[in-house]
Amino acid sequence: MSNSKQTDDIQAVSQFKSKSGLKRIFSAVFYSIAGFKAAWRNEHAFRQELVLALPGIVIALLLPVSGLERIALIGVLILVLVVELLNSAIEAVVDRVSLEHNPLSKNAKDFGSAAVMLCLLFALLTWAVILRPLF
Repeated sequence: MSNSKQTDDIQAVSQFKSKSGLKRIFSAVFYSIAGFKAAWRNEHAFRQELVLALPGIVIALLLPVSGLERIALIGVLILVLVVELLNSAIEAVVDRVSLEHNPLSKNAKDFGSAAVMLCLLFALLTWAVILRPLF
């Protein structure tokens, strides 16, 4: 068997992926809670966006709009939080690999930041379009 075939047959599996069934689900819940806590504690942008999203969700629930519009208003707020968490994860991995200045590291961080900005603009546009007829 050639080396390339042997390499193809070997799968890199993390030692942390060994849980299955209900144990995996419970672990995932606790990992997620830990992630939210870490984001709240360490990520200023996440805190700012969450402080805007929570009242935004309440407002969306109270507005006289259709169900689909309500889902869109809430969905874009949640999307901002999701992308911010992913951006924070990218930044953490880049910093973990090296704190040295590197153009690829800068690109990775800038791409994550751009993704957050696009989501924020999308959220703003969504809210403006849906709320415009109300005013």
